[in-house]
Amino acid sequence: MSRPRLLDLFCGAGGAAMGYHRAGFDVVGVDIAPQPHYPFEFIQADAMTFPLDGFDAIHASPPCQAYSVLTARWGADQVASHPALIAPVRDRLVAWGGPWVIENVETARWAMRSPVRLCGTSFGLVTGDRELRRHRLFEMSDPPALIPVCAHGLRPKTITVVGGAGGKSRRDTRDGQPFANTADRLVAMDCGWMNGREVVQAIPPAYTEWIGAQLLRALGVAA
Repeated sequence: MSRPRLLDLFCGAGGAAMGYHRAGFDVVGVDIAPQPHYPFEFIQADAMTFPLDGFDAIHASPPCQAYSVLTARWGADQVASHPALIAPVRDRLVAWGGPWVIENVETARWAMRSPVRLCGTSFGLVTGDRELRRHRLFEMSDPPALIPVCAHGLRPKTITVVGGAGGKSRRDTRDGQPFANTADRLVAMDCGWMNGREVVQAIPPAYTEWIGAQLLRALGVAA
């Protein structure tokens, strides 16, 4: 039996893609920048004009810079230099007509419609005695009835991973101290195929593996 096809727009290095693949999708990634470590079929193209036909579901992760607290701190010129793409992406996906997901940072909440917030602790992502806290928002065409909740504080030590604008980490701490190395970051995020710059921008595959199960139900496909 063939797997449903999912289009991964603004795909980056493929954190979201890996989750959807594990859920049961064949994934095609599209990004305007080269993504040499993307783990599935990749097409370098503009996500805002790439044809949407032929896919069963679509995930989009528009750039977060327009919604970032740090971008706002840099001044009006910096904010204006980054287009706010959530609304135009939504318009494209609604016009397309199938099930879709838009992902972005917590500070983009004002631009999103009833988003679901997911966290590493929602999925038991723990490295040793440290838990992974990384919040991301997901707007879905078919919102789920039940949403995993954060479970902060189940371990005495925590990992906090925050992706900054421009691929730089604003805060990347373990008990208030920097990560010892990129390897720690990759293990915590479950993104072992990426490099250090890529993982800062990524989301853990566990998030989209869960969302992928919701999409399969919307498509009437058994997970």
